[in-house]
Amino acid sequence: MRLTHFIIALTAIVSAGCTPVKQPGPQIDGFIGLPSTQKTLKKVALMPDMPSTYRMLDWKQKALDYDAYVFDWNRNDEVGPLIWLDQSWKNIKQNTFGLYTTVGDVRQGPKNPGSHEAINTIAAVLGGGLVGVDKTQQDGYNYPKMLQNYFAKDNNWNIMLNNTSGFAGDWWYNVLPNVLYFGVCDVFPGVEGADEIQKTIADQFLAAENVLNGKYDWSYFNFATMQGVRTNIPQQQDAAGGHGYILLSAYRKFNDEAYLEAAKSAIGGLNNLRESRFYEVLYPFGAYTAAYLNAVHDTFYDVEKMLNFMFTGCFSGLGRYGWGVTHGQWGPYDVSGLQGSVTDGGGYAFFMNSIEMACPLVPMVKYAPEFAASIGKWMLNNASACRLYYPTEIADAHQFAPELKNLTYGNVAYEGLRYSDRYGVKNTCPIAEGDGPSWTSKNPTSSMFSLYSTSPVGILGAIVNTTNVEGILRLDCNVTDFYAERPYPVNLYWNPYSEEKEVTYIPGEGMSQGKKANEIDLFDIVSRTIVAKNISGFGSFKIPGKAAMILVEIPADAPIKYHDNESLSVNGHIIAY
Repeated sequence: MRLTHFIIALTAIVSAGCTPVKQPGPQIDGFIGLPSTQKTLKKVALMPDMPSTYRMLDWKQKALDYDAYVFDWNRNDEVGPLIWLDQSWKNIKQNTFGLYTTVGDVRQGPKNPGSHEAINTIAAVLGGGLVGVDKTQQDGYNYPKMLQNYFAKDNNWNIMLNNTSGFAGDWWYNVLPNVLYFGVCDVFPGVEGADEIQKTIADQFLAAENVLNGKYDWSYFNFATMQGVRTNIPQQQDAAGGHGYILLSAYRKFNDEAYLEAAKSAIGGLNNLRESRFYEVLYPFGAYTAAYLNAVHDTFYDVEKMLNFMFTGCFSGLGRYGWGVTHGQWGPYDVSGLQGSVTDGGGYAFFMNSIEMACPLVPMVKYAPEFAASIGKWMLNNASACRLYYPTEIADAHQFAPELKNLTYGNVAYEGLRYSDRYGVKNTCPIAEGDGPSWTSKNPTSSMFSLYSTSPVGILGAIVNTTNVEGILRLDCNVTDFYAERPYPVNLYWNPYSEEKEVTYIPGEGMSQGKKANEIDLFDIVSRTIVAKNISGFGSFKIPGKAAMILVEIPADAPIKYHDNESLSVNGHIIAY
């Protein structure tokens, strides 16, 4: 909150006949500011506080199992290896690897070695890395290095593309691989050649923004000719979110102000939209970027509008009509929080999108804590409903091919969850299925099981953790906050119950960034108070009913310094903006 905003808030309190009270915390030097007034997102308000069909998987174990299954070159079960060596040496003079987009996709494999997708392979490497797998030396392979073959040098695009040759006439397909690759390079720094590739990508996106100037009314952007292109595909104005996110990541990595100004230009274009243009997956990265720029660089983007546009969805004939976030119950299951079409056949939600939306929105709350309750509630619903994509987690009557549900031992999920069967064969609601058989008549039913959809599951595995209280999750706000300063562990909690709950806290548990102290205090960014002190080994904190907390783990009794712009720091590190 800016100082002028505080004065306005203080005036409102006094005019209401109330006396402002200094927040507790005797070790704090100066007034620590007002707590964050929570803003409710319209679509999230329609979701249950606690899903009636709640069940939480061990997402980290699911991610570890998936990584072990998919990156097994010698598996000799019915499916066989889902990975192969690509020795075509496109773009970079080295071998790379391919993963099937779906199980049994006849268009791919060793006989067509160059047919593989970056949104699948890069996501798989990122997901494995986020849950602790060292992908730089796994079974003799350096997978982050092998990903460099997607760097489109041969066709002069000079960014990461979805294939090692050619480009897509669909904007998000060309941008998402770069978003994912910057994440990989943060998780696995120092890989030979990566910095140079990232710098070139950053310069390409900078050059693109100099042309676009915040105006993204195109179907895609040609990075070779530096021109926007319109086709029969809807214009994708939310690509500005992906561009802004990449440019912000480049700024934080390379410390070049030109990238920061270009990021502001792109997000300014997103901010100027008067209606939703949510297309596929890039909008959430734009909302994160807007929140970060507001908190750290004194911009004033309307993050609330962006989030409502995203969750409620696009209902313009000029955009991708119906693309948003689900809510409510389909048949016997709560399906709130999933992302995809909310209109296609009654609704068609996709696993990849539901996972990747969490990647930027959970860390976003550090910079926009007024959305802590909304994001916490959404993630509880989303993470619970995401289990329904797995054939072993949904009833046989609600999946297209129950006879194949053990084909991959529960490691590969269906591509999507639909309100009604797109093939007109199954009369049930909902139904887990996929598009694979529609891509070619030669594709088997097993192609409904989707690697590209499951590959980013490590994002959930790294973010989502359970606590001693069922339904209260510990959401790691640091692990996907790539290129940000992360001196102390930060976790988001949402209490879906009406009554106060006591939650066990283990210092450093699941810590992805920051140094563990011998004794710690827990500082809540939302209320701007210390909620637990001198925890060593394990401790606890109390969270009120229907409330959210963003807890920063700081050294015990460390002085918290108050700054004129209302930010707070500990030992020179900002802990609240």
